[in-house]
Amino acid sequence: MCISTSEAAFSGTIVYCGRQHHPLHGLLHVLGYQNTAVNLADGPNAMLLHVPTRQLTPGHFLSVGRSSDVLERMVAAVRPIAEAVDGIAWMGREPETVQIFEHDVYTVLLVTDPTAIPAALQRVPAHRRPDLDPDLLGFYASHFPDHTIVLCCFDNADAQRAKPLLFWYPPLDPDRLTVPALDCHTGAAPDLDAAVPVDHWVLFSTDQAPSGWGESVDYPEDMRHRLRSFLPTAVMGRYYGGEDVLINGDFTIRHSDLLAGGLDRIERSQPTRR
Repeated sequence: MCISTSEAAFSGTIVYCGRQHHPLHGLLHVLGYQNTAVNLADGPNAMLLHVPTRQLTPGHFLSVGRSSDVLERMVAAVRPIAEAVDGIAWMGREPETVQIFEHDVYTVLLVTDPTAIPAALQRVPAHRRPDLDPDLLGFYASHFPDHTIVLCCFDNADAQRAKPLLFWYPPLDPDRLTVPALDCHTGAAPDLDAAVPVDHWVLFSTDQAPSGWGESVDYPEDMRHRLRSFLPTAVMGRYYGGEDVLINGDFTIRHSDLLAGGLDRIERSQPTRR
């Protein structure tokens, strides 16, 4: 349910993308990502996320603090009304090159040029420093040239203790909400022709939704104000799993379709083949 740099198993993935006008930062997207990870490698591992922005810094990452169930609360809001949808549609200021920081159980690298990762890994603590397949880095450099790559390095002891990742960013396309869902757990580059099993809750929100749109999310009263300012009052979403097998790709929806409540318009998208 994501890309890992060595063999791993991931389950129970929750992916969220929200569109909002923030009082301080203007129009932005918020990405949330959570799963249960089992590291099957002998040593350190990492997961990679490709984010449609060129402006992502450590300051964009949000600490969930005690509210580590924030994405689970969104799922709880939509679970009673989530219905299976038959079929899925298809669609054909610059930061530093590498930024490294600690976030929860991860050492995180933010890169706009994936080929810079090998040299930067020397700055990652040895117990979290994964081995990388050059073909995997070449895949990201070729297929996602305008994206920021988020490399989350973890060790065996940390694999299942991670809190959800949550961060905001100025999107390349404000009117298309996308969550990364390319799948390969072997450390190799993902196969864009592969049909892969899925186990995803896919959630979206917008602060332009009309009254009565979506399902209200119940947050704890003691949630930090800064975190709450980036979260939606209501979400829409659906579950992909069970017998679902989809061609490898991400999940995406146009903002106009989301406003209309058209979850049947969620698309499975792939990068441009090069």
